[in-house]
Amino acid sequence: MGRRSPVCLALVHYPVLNRQGKIIASAVTNLDLHDLGRLARTYDLPACYVVTPLEDQQAMAYRLLSHWETEVARELHPRRGEALARLKIVSAVDAACRDVRDVHGEEPVLWATTARETKGALSFREARRSLAEEPGPRLLLLGTGWGLAPPLLERCGAVLQTIEGIEGYNHLSVRCAAAILVDRLLGRGG
Repeated sequence: MGRRSPVCLALVHYPVLNRQGKIIASAVTNLDLHDLGRLARTYDLPACYVVTPLEDQQAMAYRLLSHWETEVARELHPRRGEALARLKIVSAVDAACRDVRDVHGEEPVLWATTARETKGALSFREARRSLAEEPGPRLLLLGTGWGLAPPLLERCGAVLQTIEGIEGYNHLSVRCAAAILVDRLLGRGG
């Protein structure tokens, strides 16, 4: 595979929407951390940022990650720590952007994801072309709860096209959606 622009993920827990459309901070889940760490490692993504301003949620995430650094955990699942090492806990999307800039030397272009149809959405074909032809890091924002809050969406350079289900059902977990999105952007089959 040819050289491409670096892609990082950000699992955003704030600012996101609840089912009434209010801006909230959602809870960090153990499954999301494990699965997104494994996704980042499988597709060689430099980082997956877990974005939450809530200190108790950050502490829980750090506690989970530190477990996989213990000798017993390394013996039982030697590659799990390798995957989870891709996760970085940050308090805001801006902190993730600063880290991407520090690592890659330039500000990332923000790409948002949403389960809602979005006029002018960036197709997967266009996104793949952009990654191949336009230098610079991308930070792919994945919303939890009921999706990314409008003020955050407005900051993004593009919103990726929606993953379409069958017969109108469209309610994937963020882990499933992330895997599909990353494969469509970076996978060898596309």
